Amino acid sequence: MAIVKFDPFRGFETLARRMNSLMQDFDKGFNFDFGGFSPKIDISEDEKHIYLQAEVPGISKDEVKVTITEDNVLTIKGEKKREQKTEDNKEGYSYIRIERSFGEFCRSFMLPENVKKDSINAKFENGVLNITLEKIEPEKPKEIEVKIE
Repeated sequence: MAIVKFDPFRGFETLARRMNSLMQDFDKGFNFDFGGFSPKIDISEDEKHIYLQAEVPGISKDEVKVTITEDNVLTIKGEKKREQKTEDNKEGYSYIRIERSFGEFCRSFMLPENVKKDSINAKFENGVLNITLEKIEPEKPKEIEVKIE
């Protein structure tokens, strides 16, 4: 039988790598999802803009709210309601299959610091919400020259 030295710190390296990976993912931004309906969203960018496209079929533009906080968190909220027809409420009437999702939704995204908050453009067309965010040149840190004596 071999004698193995006890190492109380064995396994901490793996734990540290996993925690580091988790923190790096958190730094990239976050996304909160809740509710019965969750719209699919594409995010793209070019040199001057960031583009978000959200699929929100069956929702009017008056039922969607887009906000941005001082902390650069863009939030899209709304509700997809189930339409009840008068003949649906007949006695003995029931659904055979329900595949469409309904309910409130809220999607939030952390934006980079170089977004111009006062020039956000949102357009709603054919069930797709298009949001355009203008990029600005990030502020350079102030430098103070220190005289050497």
